[in-house]
Amino acid sequence: MKNIHILLVEDNEGDIILTQEALSDAKIKNKVSVSRDGEEAISYLNKALEDPEELLPDLILLDINLPKIDGKEVLHYIKTTPSFKKIPVVMLTTSSSELDVVDSYNNYANCFISKPVDLNKFFDVVRMIEDFWITIVKLPSKD
Repeated sequence: MKNIHILLVEDNEGDIILTQEALSDAKIKNKVSVSRDGEEAISYLNKALEDPEELLPDLILLDINLPKIDGKEVLHYIKTTPSFKKIPVVMLTTSSSELDVVDSYNNYANCFISKPVDLNKFFDVVRMIEDFWITIVKLPSKD
């Protein structure tokens, strides 16, 4: 099985650490890149297109409430840019607003998950995301 590259777009340092910890217990080897705001995420993706040393992610975990450019705008950018639109995007956010859910799916999010407050449940959710998107789902090739 090939290595999986995950782009985590998250501004909360605690959630970054917890997500990385949960992903480090992976059944398969993965690389996790982190962008701490929406502007940085868009720059990262654009750089990955131009720089052969950088890899486009296989999966993006995207928070909604981000500084500079919010997650909904980042999602819209990803899904309207031909080079990025086939990358699965999981909205992983503290929001449970129906408007955020609808807006995310209207902009072609692949799924919307509200982060549990409970630490153990958070770890479980991240592991389930990983298990589903990495071991069960066939991800598109980057070609």
